[in-house]
Amino acid sequence: MSSNSIVASPRVLGLLKGLHAASLAQESSFSLVVFWLFKVIRYRFAKEKWSSRDDDFMRDKFIALEPDKCELVYLLARTTGALNIVEAGTSFGVSTIYLALAAGQNAAAKATSGPIIPGQGAKVIATENEPEKAKRAKQHWKEAGEEVEPWITLLEGDLRELLPLEVNKTSQIDFLLLDIWTPMALPALQAVQPKLRHGALIVADNTAKSRAGYKDFFDYVCNPSNGFKTLTTPFKGGLEVCVYLPENTA
Repeated sequence: MSSNSIVASPRVLGLLKGLHAASLAQESSFSLVVFWLFKVIRYRFAKEKWSSRDDDFMRDKFIALEPDKCELVYLLARTTGALNIVEAGTSFGVSTIYLALAAGQNAAAKATSGPIIPGQGAKVIATENEPEKAKRAKQHWKEAGEEVEPWITLLEGDLRELLPLEVNKTSQIDFLLLDIWTPMALPALQAVQPKLRHGALIVADNTAKSRAGYKDFFDYVCNPSNGFKTLTTPFKGGLEVCVYLPENTA
C-alpha cells in the first residue's frame, strides 16, 4: 500500500498495512492454495458449486481486496465525488475502510457551512452475511476511529432482503463495489440499480479469474438495454469497471 495515494492519519494507514499483511499471508498459506486448487478441479470436471462446507472453511478468512485494487477504488471514489457508496461483501471490512475515507473526505470537500455529520449526505452501506466476519469488521472500523467508523452502515444478513430496503432510503447511489461470491454479484447490482445515478461506477473483483461464475452478471451488464459500459482491467484476477449510462435519464 502506498501512503501517497491515500489521505488518512498514520493510525489508519498503519491499521491498513497490518490488515493487508495478515490477509496476504493467509492467502499464500498452503491450506488456502490447496482449497482453491481443488475447487477449480471439482468445478471443471464435476461442475461442483459452492457449498456449506466451503462456507465453513472460509468463515475465518479475510479474502480482502488487494492493496493496489483498494487504492484504485479509493481514488475512483474520490475523483467522482462519490458520497453514497454500497459495498457488497464486506468480509473483515478492509476495503470498507477505503470507501469510508473517500465518502467522508468527499462530504467534507462539498460542505459549504456547518459541521459535517456522518450518515447525513454521505455514507457507505456495507453488507456481510457471516456474523463472525461482521463482528471482526466492526472491530477494525472501531480501531480506525472517527475517520472511518461513523460513515459506515453495516447490513448483517442476506443482502437480497436487506439491501433494497436500505438503498431506498438514499436519494442516489454513486458507487458500488462487488467483492462477493459471484452468484450474488447480479442480485446486488439489481438491488442497487434503481438508485444508481447517471455515471455511477460499479467495480467487481476477480472477473477474469472467476469469469464462469460471473456469467449472469456479464450477460446483464453487456446487454445494451440495461445501460452499462464495462471494461476488464488487467489487475490480478481481473477487475471490472462499469459505468452506468442509461439512455433514458428522465
